[in-house]
Amino acid sequence: MKLEGRVAIVTGAGQGIGRAIAGKLREEGARVVVADKNPETASKAAADIGGVAHVADVSDPDQVAALAAAAVDRFGTVDILVNDAAIVPFLPWEDLDFAGWRRVMSVNIDGVFLACKAVYPHMKRAGYGRIVNIASNVVVAGTPNMAHYVAAKGAVLAFTRSLATEVGRHGITVNAVAPGLTASEGVLASPHAGAFDFVVSLQAIPRRAVPADIAPAVAFLASEEAGWITGQMLVADGGHTRH
Repeated sequence: MKLEGRVAIVTGAGQGIGRAIAGKLREEGARVVVADKNPETASKAAADIGGVAHVADVSDPDQVAALAAAAVDRFGTVDILVNDAAIVPFLPWEDLDFAGWRRVMSVNIDGVFLACKAVYPHMKRAGYGRIVNIASNVVVAGTPNMAHYVAAKGAVLAFTRSLATEVGRHGITVNAVAPGLTASEGVLASPHAGAFDFVVSLQAIPRRAVPADIAPAVAFLASEEAGWITGQMLVADGGHTRH
């Protein structure tokens, strides 16, 4: 178990890709704080994997600070942060207003900033840390009807590269994993579900992705084995995008 004894926070871990990541990190030996805005899904996911639930809205600075503090109070430190919490709207550009734009930015990029800020002092003090931000292959593909989401995930990638440059001297790595279209609960309940046949036809591996396909890439980047990798984006999309 390559994460034995490590302490991890996974945001957006109540369901979908975040839930799969939390389960994989726990399977690899980490003590996992399952953070989610929804109390019911957070509690259920934590119970299922043997983790600890914490309710937090990542767009709220006070709630994110409380999340990090709770993890440190319980376990003494935070070794791993996975920023998965995000909202994935489907909205044509002509229908997108500034309120909708800001709502996506507040969760998908502000939340990443706030969580990194909250755990950074603890990682710096320990001289060790693994931050994995969940981006998306839409950054490469330029997917339509998601301009605000694509922009936010592009910001996640740029932020990942910049932060890696600044914190590497403290033993902290910062990387991103970019999934493609994945059959999570949220996606299957949205208009994105109708895109699977088309997307699968473009992939080198011709099947639907499931959340468990994404989690191993995150677990690797969260481990000591990835200690010489930082500032990178690992695309996990079955060969949909190739670069």
